[in-house]
Amino acid sequence: MRQLRLAKDAMDRDWADPDLDLDAVAAHAGYSRYHFIRAFRAAYGETPGQYLTHRRIERAEDLLRTANLTVTEICHLVGFSSVGTFSARFKAWTGVTPSEYRSKHVARGAALIPGCYAMLWAGGFRSGPGARDRNSGEAP
Repeated sequence: MRQLRLAKDAMDRDWADPDLDLDAVAAHAGYSRYHFIRAFRAAYGETPGQYLTHRRIERAEDLLRTANLTVTEICHLVGFSSVGTFSARFKAWTGVTPSEYRSKHVARGAALIPGCYAMLWAGGFRSGPGARDRNSGEAP
């Protein structure tokens, strides 16, 4: 059970990493991928893939309610690589599309955080090669 908790903790910690897949999570637990799926489902009632998808959708719900970001930006921030897959899974989980979800919650008067702040907080700004060698043009 300890190994399963370590893998679950890894999913809770690294949910936004698009490279976090079944093999990586099973490696955290020290299980083969097939044994890990069976053990995780027996312990938590859902497969590791379902758990990770639900975590990502929960984070997306939060961003859709609070951040002024596009659905595409949110899709990538929460670890999905395809907007179509994100939208389909979001609708299957919540019953509405991401855009409908946002419209429903923003209509209630929720103030949106500017997208640049949300991207900075969520780690959406990634530096390219040589970024540390550049500065903003200000005096040192």
